[in-house]
Amino acid sequence: MALDKLRPEKGSTKRRRRIARGIGSGMGKTATRGTKGQKARRQINPNFEGGQTPIQRRLPVKKGFRNVNKKEFAIVNLDDLERLFEKGQEVTPEALIKTGIIPADKDGVKILGFGEVTKALKVSAHKFSKTAEDKITKAGGTVTVISEPEEAKK
Repeated sequence: MALDKLRPEKGSTKRRRRIARGIGSGMGKTATRGTKGQKARRQINPNFEGGQTPIQRRLPVKKGFRNVNKKEFAIVNLDDLERLFEKGQEVTPEALIKTGIIPADKDGVKILGFGEVTKALKVSAHKFSKTAEDKITKAGGTVTVISEPEEAKK
């Protein structure tokens, strides 16, 4: 075997189409563009839709797009915690799902400050509003922010 003997496999290569090189090429005269009409006479914009309103004008303008990475938090108010949990109890996302107050398919839990808390609760959640945090600590409870595990962030 020698380098000068190497050839591509029979039938594996094709000749290039030589367009507009005379009638003998089989692709001369009209150069594969057909006869007459706008496309035969000049290059037109590939986005041109023949006078129909173009797609970029038919689409909604200011509605934007949805972020696929957006985190959606389940919202829990303080009055719900007051109603559902006893003094000294631990409030975790798992406990909230078990009581049925939040769905399991959310990305986290956020505690908001609507209502009052009179019991000392140990609350663990992904986010807290400032008023919720103040009211829980004022009632003698503790606030713990849960951070996401590293593999969930990716």
